Amino acid sequence: MLPIAMLICLIQLVSGQETRVRGQVAEMLSQRPLEGISISINGSDPEGVTDGEGRFDLTLGDPGNYILLIGSADYIPKRIPVQPEGGELELGLIFLEKDQEKEQSAQYITLSSDELSEEETGNSELLQSTRDIFLNRVAFDFGQAFFRIRGYDTARGVVLLNGIPMNKFRDGRPQWNNWGGLNDVTRNQEFDYGLQASEGSFGGLLGTTQIDMSPSSFRPGSRVSFASSNRGYASRIMATHSSGKGMNDIAYAISASRRWSRDGYISGTFYDAYSVYGGLEYTFSESHNVRVTGILAATRRGLSPAITQEVFELQGSRYNAHWGWQDGKVRNSRVRKIREPLLVIDHAYKSSMFTIRTALAYQFGNQTRSRMSYYDAPNPDPSYYRNLPSYYINSPLGANFYGAKLASAGFLANPQLDWAQLYAANHSEGPDGVASYLVSEDGNTDSELTLSSVANVHCNKGLRIDGGLLLKSLSSENFSRISDLLGAGFHNDIDPFTNTRNDLNGPVEKQKNDIISYHYLLEADRKQGFLQLHYSNAHWKAFFSGEYSAFRYQRNGRFMNERFPENSLGESESVTFSCMGIKAGFSYSLSGRHWLEVQAAHLQKPPQLQHVFVNPRENNLIIPLVDQEYLNTMDFSYHLRLPHITGRFSGYYTRFQDMTDINYFFVDAGVGSYFVQEVITGLDKLHMGLETGLEFEASATVKLSIVAAVGKQLYASNPDITINFVPDPEQQDSGQSVTGYYSLGPSGVKDYRLAEGPQRAVSCGVSYRDPKYWWTSVTANYLSNNYINVSFINRTRSFYRDPQTGTIFPEAIPERVDELLKQTPLEDIYYLNMAAGKSWLKRGIYISLFGSINNLFNGIFRTGGYEQSRNGNYGQLASDQLSGKQVFGPKYWYGAGRTYFVNLAVSF
Repeated sequence: MLPIAMLICLIQLVSGQETRVRGQVAEMLSQRPLEGISISINGSDPEGVTDGEGRFDLTLGDPGNYILLIGSADYIPKRIPVQPEGGELELGLIFLEKDQEKEQSAQYITLSSDELSEEETGNSELLQSTRDIFLNRVAFDFGQAFFRIRGYDTARGVVLLNGIPMNKFRDGRPQWNNWGGLNDVTRNQEFDYGLQASEGSFGGLLGTTQIDMSPSSFRPGSRVSFASSNRGYASRIMATHSSGKGMNDIAYAISASRRWSRDGYISGTFYDAYSVYGGLEYTFSESHNVRVTGILAATRRGLSPAITQEVFELQGSRYNAHWGWQDGKVRNSRVRKIREPLLVIDHAYKSSMFTIRTALAYQFGNQTRSRMSYYDAPNPDPSYYRNLPSYYINSPLGANFYGAKLASAGFLANPQLDWAQLYAANHSEGPDGVASYLVSEDGNTDSELTLSSVANVHCNKGLRIDGGLLLKSLSSENFSRISDLLGAGFHNDIDPFTNTRNDLNGPVEKQKNDIISYHYLLEADRKQGFLQLHYSNAHWKAFFSGEYSAFRYQRNGRFMNERFPENSLGESESVTFSCMGIKAGFSYSLSGRHWLEVQAAHLQKPPQLQHVFVNPRENNLIIPLVDQEYLNTMDFSYHLRLPHITGRFSGYYTRFQDMTDINYFFVDAGVGSYFVQEVITGLDKLHMGLETGLEFEASATVKLSIVAAVGKQLYASNPDITINFVPDPEQQDSGQSVTGYYSLGPSGVKDYRLAEGPQRAVSCGVSYRDPKYWWTSVTANYLSNNYINVSFINRTRSFYRDPQTGTIFPEAIPERVDELLKQTPLEDIYYLNMAAGKSWLKRGIYISLFGSINNLFNGIFRTGGYEQSRNGNYGQLASDQLSGKQVFGPKYWYGAGRTYFVNLAVSF
């Protein structure tokens, strides 16, 4: 440490003459002084904030050309060029204008995330707090095409709510529905992009988002807003009141919202959600304060599936097979419910050199997804493959065009679920008979306790040490429960594939609200610590961070499954992982308006909880040799901040190694027909590319922008594939073994593209901001190089084997196989977005109105998809593709057509 201290002293001794810069910041519309506005130099860490009278006072070192950046999350930042020459520089009164576009984007991002389907994920929520033009465009324009930054999953970003990490054990992703609808109290966010150093966490590849819900940080007063849309929800009302910090050093805030829709953009996707927030903060002294925060957010919404090209051609992109009419009302069989209250208590200590924040959080509640189940009865799904024309065209007995015509007419006439027919089928067994159809819920009830403590030490001008400890524990009960017997008397809890009991210790006959199929607990623990050194001055800054974490996973079965009597009931072995990570970064200012930045990391991460057990619903079997994944990454950026032009150019390279994944499906493969658990190990992925964003102030009222991303994201290895399975009923009747475990060897997926959204994107925008407080903007967007997800099992050696003879298909020559397994690209995407807003100040009441129209010309496009793995051998897949209408063709998700969003807010 002595050489480092000597170096810092030397830097300070050789500094040139200092200049003292002063000014006062006020709101343009109301003329009131603004407190808490950050002041930074050349885009570096804030040098200070304005006081209660809006004043700031800071010191610049060496002479040169600097850009003073003044702004906050709610106001349009101002860039003021300064040339310090020693002495004092008085900037006078500086006015900031409320950023309506920022407010609009925060509302719209939440709306977009609310409409995600069951399988899709987006990362726009991470970007509410950034002013980087590239990230801004990703959030507000690319998000509707489900573009992913650098191809990363949202699990690669860390989200902190009052210092508590909100990423889930199960999949690593933050569950935004836990605070959905509380836009007014989640707007205070700080986002550190990529590997950038964060004061509150070691961070992730995608960055760190810190959400501050402190009552004292909210502007005193009340706010009511009303919104209307034709996307995820149709209507929303939201109300918030904040006291501000009173004379007794107590601040409180409350907020509530209601969002609802009878039908979303996709047919049958109703929406019903409410959210409540309460926060209380007490400041003991200038150094100590305590906060208590409570959140209750409940969401209930109808889901929609991916569809094949055949179904799209017959019914269109808004088709949803999950719903039907019951007693004159729409009823969706697939409903997702989330209700996980959160309570956080935290204490902060602050001094001139030292800050420590300790938080304790408890979250509990449940998530469920309902589905239609059927037993010894036909599949009720109207879009089931046997109900479609392709099934008759591809009949093994020869093409039946008459049958295909009848199937087409029947599907067009009756495209929705027939609830009356399902009740009638159950009534045919008598009022006390066994259920042929029922609605069940797959759910989990979680209890999670988190303790976090983070300290920041400011040693001297420019040197900061950050460190933190985290303890997190989860107990998760997982089950399937009968929610509706559809008029039947009971359900026989027997597996339809093997005719075996799911619960040997319980009754076979189950009633409404009884647990069926599976019941088990998952326990997970996480211990983590990080340490970070950060130094910055007027010309350069650098950081070095290290992290250590330990994870433990365990399953505890509550059912004794007849298929696995020896390892289904009771506790499994504990699975533990010890992971380390290091990252470092360096940036250098070339001239005060141009600077370079480079960052790199070597990280170890445990597999997600959902990727540790082969089939936790049935047994304690752990994936053999499961281990942590490794990743190496580096990125570089060139930033410019001129009086009228700002932007950056960045490049990145990331390689993931030894990843694990699990898929579940029914397959006709070279080893037979089974419902399988496909275990993928040794999977590598490669992400690399370039991204840029430039913003040009053509005049005081007109701003032009352009952003672009060019990526290459692909599989970088041929992973090993093993399958666990139970045979279909015919094979079970023939006396074959009940279970199996096969290694299929490597899957030849190397160099196939990842299905992580469009890998190329360009957007051009123009905005106009009138001095009379109205604005409008238009963006034109183009996205391409999007691919569907490939089937791993179809690229193993079993694909070449005829399941009837056990021999290799003679016609499966490499040229034919390559053509058959060629990855399907999705069409390029074009759309135009428009937005506008207006604000007024009337007798102390602030009114804002804005609206947006997305996809103005109503383009229909696919946002993603995946190959079905049902045809798991060459003969079946070749035969299925021969007619041009595949029975088991790829399934796709579609983007929304023309949509609108309007919001009116009143603050007083």
